[in-house]
Amino acid sequence: MFLLDIANLRVHYGKKEVIKGISMSVAAGTIATLIGSNGAGKSTVLKTISGLKEPTLGNMLFDGQRINGWPPHEIIRLGIAQVPEGRHLFPRMTVLENLELGAFLREKGTDTKRDLEQVYSHFPILKERTKQQAASLSGGQQQMLAVGRALMAKPKLLLLDEPSLGLAPMMVTEISQIIAEIRERGITIILVEQNAFMALKIANKGYVLETGSIVLVDDGQALLYNEHVKKAYLGG
Repeated sequence: MFLLDIANLRVHYGKKEVIKGISMSVAAGTIATLIGSNGAGKSTVLKTISGLKEPTLGNMLFDGQRINGWPPHEIIRLGIAQVPEGRHLFPRMTVLENLELGAFLREKGTDTKRDLEQVYSHFPILKERTKQQAASLSGGQQQMLAVGRALMAKPKLLLLDEPSLGLAPMMVTEISQIIAEIRERGITIILVEQNAFMALKIANKGYVLETGSIVLVDDGQALLYNEHVKKAYLGG
């Protein structure tokens, strides 16, 4: 069964069509990745799924419900959380306060303490720095905090927009391992990533997006050996 099913999605910015009738299906408990050059429309797809951008045409079904036109806060309640490009933390708030905000829309009485401990199990450094301001963290630690905040919403589907952007190679490896661990918990993931090698290596399914259209779909591992992908996105 597909957790997310998108059919003939079209999105405009003004008169310009930036997403040109794409279709994609994401099975529960898997990682799907969107790769492509800057301006291909990858982030716009995520923003449309999370309700930040309204589609012009097409259907988006999440867990059997049509979510076209839903406001972002209702989409979060439904079980979709996004980690935006650039993290967008609250820099003067503490690590703990940022994490607690991730659970803001959850129903009262839900066990957020258990989920907080689960986040800390993924990111032990955050537990060590609970009382520090988010601005005082390194880039890698801020990315961990952004992911942890999204996990506090208890999502069924996690949207990750450029999680490795600006990180050192060792931290990129760590982030990819964390993404795989999150999937093992049963959380479905859509990953948008400039580091195509990292993304395809951990993805169950890959979509290649070029100027708003999907031009290739295959298993992540298979796309690693695709000649077009190797030349365009993997440095030959």
